[in-house]
This record gives sequence, C-alpha cells and structure tokens, in this order.
Amino acid sequence: MDVGRTAVNDSGEQPELTLLTTPSGGVPDVINTVDGVRRAAAMLAAGTGPFAVDTERASGYRYSQRAYLVQIRREGAGTVLIDPVAVNGRVEALAEVLNPAEWVLHAASQDLPCLHELGLGPETLFDTELAGRLAGFERVALGALVERQLGFRLEKGHGAADWSRRPLPADWLAYAALDVELLLELRASLEAELISQNKLAWGLEEFEAVRTAAPPPPRAEPWRRTSGIHRLRSPRQYAAVRSLWQARNTIAQQRDIAPGRVLPDSAIVEAALHDPTGHAELLSLPVFRGRAQRRMADVWSGALLEARELPKSDLPDPSPQHDGPPPPNRWAERDPAAAARLVAARGALTTLAEQLRMPVENLAQPDLVRRLCWQPPAEIDLGSVRAALAAGGARNWQVEQVGELLAAALLAQPKATEKAAEKD
Repeated sequence: MDVGRTAVNDSGEQPELTLLTTPSGGVPDVINTVDGVRRAAAMLAAGTGPFAVDTERASGYRYSQRAYLVQIRREGAGTVLIDPVAVNGRVEALAEVLNPAEWVLHAASQDLPCLHELGLGPETLFDTELAGRLAGFERVALGALVERQLGFRLEKGHGAADWSRRPLPADWLAYAALDVELLLELRASLEAELISQNKLAWGLEEFEAVRTAAPPPPRAEPWRRTSGIHRLRSPRQYAAVRSLWQARNTIAQQRDIAPGRVLPDSAIVEAALHDPTGHAELLSLPVFRGRAQRRMADVWSGALLEARELPKSDLPDPSPQHDGPPPPNRWAERDPAAAARLVAARGALTTLAEQLRMPVENLAQPDLVRRLCWQPPAEIDLGSVRAALAAGGARNWQVEQVGELLAAALLAQPKATEKAAEKD
C-alpha cells in the first residue's frame, strides 16, 4: 500500500480514495492466554519505532470503562489483538516492552484510563486527533484524517458495539485491527504538517499534558446530570431524582450494566414529576410498564418513598451553588464588568484562533478563560495574567500566545460605564 501519499493533491483536489476492508496480512487471532501475551510481547519487541495503540470498550452496555480488546501495531512486527479480560489483566510482558516507548493513539484521553488499569502507559505520546486539531483540520475523526492525509477510507461501523460480547465477530475484529493499521503512517504525516506550520513544539506540549493528566475528580453530585432534570422545579422532585439515581447506580455497578440500561433517565424524571405513591401508579408510567421494571418495582417505590419522607432540611437545592462562575448568560445582570471582559476575551481569542488555524478551545481552555474573566487578578498586567493562566493549567505555548491579548481584554469596561465616564 502506498500509505505515504496524501489525499489532497497540489491543486487542492481530492483523488479517489482506496477502501480498506481488511488489514494487511489479514485479521490476527485474538490472544486470550498469558503465554500468548508473552509471545506477542516478544514479537512486538522485535519491531522498530513507536507503537500504534487502541482499545475497545463497552460504553453504553457496561458500567465499567475497562478495555475489552487492546490493539497494538509496530513496524516490522505487525498487529496483535489482545483480550485483557480473558487473561485477567495479566499483561506484564506487554508493559515491559511498551511502557518505555512512544505510543501513537487517536483521542488518547479516551483510551489511556483503561490502559492504565492494566498497568500500561507510554513514556511519550503522539495523539493524532489532537495533532489534527492543532493543524486546523475541520474533521479530525480517525477516518477523516486517514482520508485526508493518506488517501484511504477505513471500513468502519462497530465503534459503539458491545465489545464485552464473546466470541467477537470476525468483522468486528477486522474493524478493530484497521484502527491501528495506518496510525503510524498518519503520525508521520501529521508531524510533517505540524512542522510546516511551526506547531510541532505546541503539539509536543499538548501530548505530554494528555499523557500526564491526573484522573478527573469525582463529581460531588453526579445525579444532577440526569437528562431532563431541567423539567423539575421543587426540592422534593430533585430528592426523588437523587434517590432513584442512587438506587439505579448501585444496581448498575453490582451487575456491571450501563445505568441507562437499568433504568433510563427519562423514566427517573417522569417518576419524579408524577410522584406515584404505590406500585399501581408507578407501573402505569412509561418504561415502568415493562417486564424488567415490574420486577424492580419494590426498589423504585422504595427509593421514591425515601425521598418523600425526607425532612425539608435534607432536600437538595434545585439551584445549587456552582464551583466557579455562573453561566455566561447571567453575567450581564450579575456583573456587567465581568460580562464585558468575557466578550472582549472571546472576540480576541476567536480572531487569534482563526489566524493560527485551530479551534479556539485548543488555543485556550474555555473554562479557564471564564474563570479568569469572572475573577481577574487584583493587579491586571501581563505578568499576573500569565501567572494565572499557568496556574490554571495552560501550557507554555498557550500562555505565550494568549497572555497579552487576555491582559488587554481584562481591562475592558461595560459600554454603560464607558458612556458615564465620557459624560464626567
């Protein structure tokens, strides 16, 4: 395969794409024994260069985010497919070979947590999705980048499948192997692109930040993310959602089933809105009429009763205090000066992002910008703004690019204030 060519020629036209339906060398057998893992590690050790790595999880089917398949490819060694569940996570032989090396992943932040659970983690990282974003490409899905940069179309279609299923179908395994088939060639192409745009140093900082990122802290009140909760008004209704959510989460975790498959969010909100006081009322609601929910009627009725009997002092606040600034649409009335700063900052960042050909959210983290505009340094100058950006997690290249324009934006005043100052 001529994987070095690009999908966009000198005239800007896209040539005909080559469809890939099977990996070169065929689909490898799934390795499901510890001895097989050792042999795979030895084979990979005999190859050269970085490792292309990917995983398949069962999001939407399972509670856990564990890896149900790990795909690895290396120049001179080919591709291996490993079932980490079948070997009970015993992949120490892989760790010895992979961990001291560079890995190439696409959207690495999605895969690294489940790989860390297996004791796998790279010494250095190249993230092809992030590289595509920094390069300014509008479409950065793996298939889109492979088409643009290499001229191949990948056979897709099983990304949202239940990868905990056993045995895995042959076409699923072909799909999984194709996800790493061209990652190494894509890395080379994107690295060249970043070099041509003088952005490689930025990319290396971004990749390292992803590689070393700490796990996000658990949410204080994860039940508040229940879809449709905005329809509720009273504290008692919020208590019902919380109680049902917690009961559902316990069951989902015990059975390793995705919570939405135990009880949909829509059913939780409907029960909170109608407050059924008995089995008959509960089972008359949509979703609860099904056979599975009828068997769980005692659990759901018990959760609703618990919420109904809570003293007022224990009811959740429908509008809790958020950690950080309020939603931007409320800034104008709550703090016009902060609203003016945010408008100025967003405008300046958008202009710079267009000049640099990259998404504005990759230029500066939106949450950090909001926090800075809501509560700027006591003394606004270039030094204090740069220090605040660095303390908030901005990378060195971001601080250098946006520090000066954000320092100017933080001095912006509301229009009404400006007019009043002119009259004075």
